[in-house]
Amino acid sequence: MRSVFLPPRPSAARKWAKRAGVLVAVLAAAAAAALWLGNELAARKMQRTVEVASQGVAFRSASDSAALARGRYLYASRGCVDCHGAAANGRMFLDDGKGMRIAGPNISPGPGSVVAGYTPADWERAIRHGVARNGRPLMIMPSEDYNRWTDDDLASLVAYLRAKEPASGTGAVVDLPLPVRALYGFGFIRDAAAKIDHALPPEQPVPESVTVKHGAYVANMCLGCHGARLSGGKIPGGPPDWPAASNLTPGEGSAMVRYPDAEALMALFKTGKRPDGTPVKVMPFESLREINDTDVRALHLYLKSLPASPRG
Repeated sequence: MRSVFLPPRPSAARKWAKRAGVLVAVLAAAAAAALWLGNELAARKMQRTVEVASQGVAFRSASDSAALARGRYLYASRGCVDCHGAAANGRMFLDDGKGMRIAGPNISPGPGSVVAGYTPADWERAIRHGVARNGRPLMIMPSEDYNRWTDDDLASLVAYLRAKEPASGTGAVVDLPLPVRALYGFGFIRDAAAKIDHALPPEQPVPESVTVKHGAYVANMCLGCHGARLSGGKIPGGPPDWPAASNLTPGEGSAMVRYPDAEALMALFKTGKRPDGTPVKVMPFESLREINDTDVRALHLYLKSLPASPRG
């Protein structure tokens, strides 16, 4: 009888290894396709037109000292300086070394300014609505923080910027890694123009005093990072190593237990450190340290009055 040679049958382990390899390849292809699609959707979103019915707020006179003083205070204390710099000619405020680079543009009257020739309506669209004069969304501009500003505050800020010493600068820099662009394309990250109810009328003037109502007005500056309910969570579009924004409501995991009174909150704003001495990594302290006593006390009163909300 002749013997017949039969090749060894593959082991179960080899079969599973082969199947796992195929699965990994399929998943990698799916991930690549998702990134490509997300990037395409992001490009379309960035080029969309956002319709905003804006009449603008009349320019204030350069001799209106009260408006200039108010505008100077708002620029210094509401986050503008952190992105645009003290001279308002722009600055690189985020460069994580991994492809994410974001710089605010020149909004002074100097060479390279992106606001040259802006009309009152252009200023309102940009600040309140996060929309450029051509109708495109302004990427990164946190207009949800400024959408509820009163006409007086909007006019005062614009007056201050128009009166600033001209400084040279350039346009915005918005370099986003592919995964971030994909998340934006699929709607997991939204620009300010997508978050804002553009039909809401401006806020009516609120007396500057230590009241919950004034505190609510001041708290608008916190919305971009801490969310509409101020309950914190992952900061939209932030680098992966950024910690989540704190819960500012009295809810679960609230950061406010560290700040039982306004003095403790003031100390945080002035020093950038918690009561135990540990530094807070991501907050615009260059602006927060300029907030006046009345605003801080009103803000603290308002945060203490909020309904409890789980973090995020």
